[in-house]
Amino acid sequence: MRTLEEVQATLQIAKVKEEDLQPVTYCLSFGGNVSSGDYCLMELDETLCKHIEAGKSLIIRGDKDEHAVLCSEDKTYDLKFADTSNLLLFVPGCKTPDQLPDISASAQLMHAQIWGVSNCYWELRRQRPRLKKLKKLLMENPYDGPAVGMQEEAPGLKYTMEDLLERIQASREEIEAHLQNVHACEIDGFWRILDFDYEMKLLGHVTQLVDSESWSFSKVPLSVCLEELGSLEPKAMIEHCLNCYGRHYSIEDGQVMYALDEDKVCRATAQLLLQNAVKFNLSEFQEVWQQSVPEGMSARLDQLRGLALLDRSTKPETISLLRVEDLHEDTLERFNSLFSLREKWTQDDIEPYIQDLCGEKQTTGALLTKHARSSVQNGVKVYNSRRPVSN
Repeated sequence: MRTLEEVQATLQIAKVKEEDLQPVTYCLSFGGNVSSGDYCLMELDETLCKHIEAGKSLIIRGDKDEHAVLCSEDKTYDLKFADTSNLLLFVPGCKTPDQLPDISASAQLMHAQIWGVSNCYWELRRQRPRLKKLKKLLMENPYDGPAVGMQEEAPGLKYTMEDLLERIQASREEIEAHLQNVHACEIDGFWRILDFDYEMKLLGHVTQLVDSESWSFSKVPLSVCLEELGSLEPKAMIEHCLNCYGRHYSIEDGQVMYALDEDKVCRATAQLLLQNAVKFNLSEFQEVWQQSVPEGMSARLDQLRGLALLDRSTKPETISLLRVEDLHEDTLERFNSLFSLREKWTQDDIEPYIQDLCGEKQTTGALLTKHARSSVQNGVKVYNSRRPVSN
């Protein structure tokens, strides 16, 4: 090992002034079994550092055919392998100047051993959770109500939360939020998505009861709903339906009330009408749609953003089902699909179908600038693909 005198002599040869340096000099030496394959480095931002320091976990998720992601409790990060031209040394015993106790101005020599080396590390970048697979798994065995009499429930795969955490590339909070978005519920310990026709049957029971009791849509009592409809469907399903299509609150006597969401009810009704038709005459659809929603609710086209596509270039104008959740998660594939459906889009038309692709602090305008060309057609700004479109 070097002595302090040898270090000072080396500084003189290098023409480096001792007073320009920290008074503590570290002398590094290699351990007996140093290997570049023994350790893997990961670059963490301040948030993740605090997460680790608090004793919490970071989990790498992904099936064999998927690119791995790293998840905290509430965020998902892309994992990329980055090379560096500088050799990185693992020196556990080494301390930075701010970690050293008060030191005297006199020169000191400290020794530390190198445990490993590396010329690469994992780089993390915040990304959107990959949740499309979640609905795909749950749709393998949708729930269409309790078995009747001696009839057994149709066989099929079921998933617990732990199963989903193993299969879905997203954090727990992101998975829980998406389960709520797709109206999934936990039944006997398994997460199930409701068959859409069964979900609409439940909603129909609720809205018919509201109509027969002449309740306000903003004052629907939970206890009465469960009492009146409990003989028709499981009470847990009635309450789940109210949670999906309404907002619960408590009044002074502690009674739980629900305010039905007009937009959600009208949107679901529109989906029910559109799912069995390739295209619908727009004016005829609006008439049937308004007749189908509960009396007192107003059906409006802005309720269908991300659900239905209007074509005003045809005579008569048409509307068709196009759900954003059915489109590809990959940005390039998404734009390719959209431009194969329609050559030119206005920003208002395409925005609902690309909003979920935006990263942190990214706008739909920035996405369109990157993946589309703009032009003016009949005084209206439209966008078409920058790349050849493949079907």
